[in-house]
Amino acid sequence: MSRRVLLVEDDRELRSTWQAALALEGFAVRTAASLAEAQALWRHAGEAPPELVILDLGLPDGEGEDFLAQVRRQGQVPVLIVSARQADAHKIRLLDAGADDYLVKPFSVGELLARMRVAWRHRGTTVNPAALHYRHGEVCIDLTERRVTRAGEPVRLTPTEFGLLARLVRSAGQVVTHRQLLADVWGPEAVEQTQYLRLYMGQLRAKLEAQPSAPRWLLTEPGVGYRLADPADPADPAEPAEDAAAG
Repeated sequence: MSRRVLLVEDDRELRSTWQAALALEGFAVRTAASLAEAQALWRHAGEAPPELVILDLGLPDGEGEDFLAQVRRQGQVPVLIVSARQADAHKIRLLDAGADDYLVKPFSVGELLARMRVAWRHRGTTVNPAALHYRHGEVCIDLTERRVTRAGEPVRLTPTEFGLLARLVRSAGQVVTHRQLLADVWGPEAVEQTQYLRLYMGQLRAKLEAQPSAPRWLLTEPGVGYRLADPADPADPAEPAEDAAAG
């Protein structure tokens, strides 16, 4: 399942840039532009609370430090402070108050992602960088550029087709279960709708496979889920036609 991230940042351009970068990495991102909005999202998260918070300090209606205190009163979700404030005394106070890390703006998206992985690792959870490029035989996929080609020719995908393919690319070589794919691409309310997968996987195979009935890249794991062939294994065999049809 996609890890849930709450991004609290009032700068619209930064918020949009970071949200897009995190979504590309496979995170489920909710955003807030004010203290009140962040508090409301936190209160109404229900059974799916954020698993990490990225928190700006200077918000239009208050201080992010107040939200940090609220989060710490209710649990140990990792919190990364992002701020233009550079004073050591300020950083130390926030870290002592429970922040996991403090990043001084400006910083790269790559550094933000690395700090997120470190924060999760300190809590015993390993989150590996997502694969954003895939090449196997005639098929080339670049998630960063949203570009898919087959034998050098561009392949046009619908947003849902691209979302499904991107989820498989991020776990290339590994089986992704039906429920994981449905939750990550269509949302948690769709985890029983396996007909969506059959339909869209058929459409992807028609566009990417030389023989859709005997696919070489978009593989079925019967009764479990789907797998994008390991790019490190050029000999990954095609599926029998009956397996593909059942997928």
